[in-house]
Amino acid sequence: MEPDYKSIDPEERTYKFLAIFSFIIGILSLCAGLVPICGVGNGMIGIVTGIFGRKSERRKLANAGILISVLGIIISIIYAILVANAKG
Repeated sequence: MEPDYKSIDPEERTYKFLAIFSFIIGILSLCAGLVPICGVGNGMIGIVTGIFGRKSERRKLANAGILISVLGIIISIIYAILVANAKG
């Protein structure tokens, strides 16, 4: 049974939203890794929202969002280096 979201503390609801948002943005940063600026930007947003999302009950989801965002940033940097070396 789903909890009544109106009865949840607004601050807790915000942190839950940030945890979910971090996970979604992390997945997008993996996909956007082929465009280095987008991948890094999305990854940074995912990390920041994940840090705030860790204050909620969905701590594991926020941690997953942070991890996926970091992977997206790493992929984006590696791809940027490979593209730069291929052109040079």
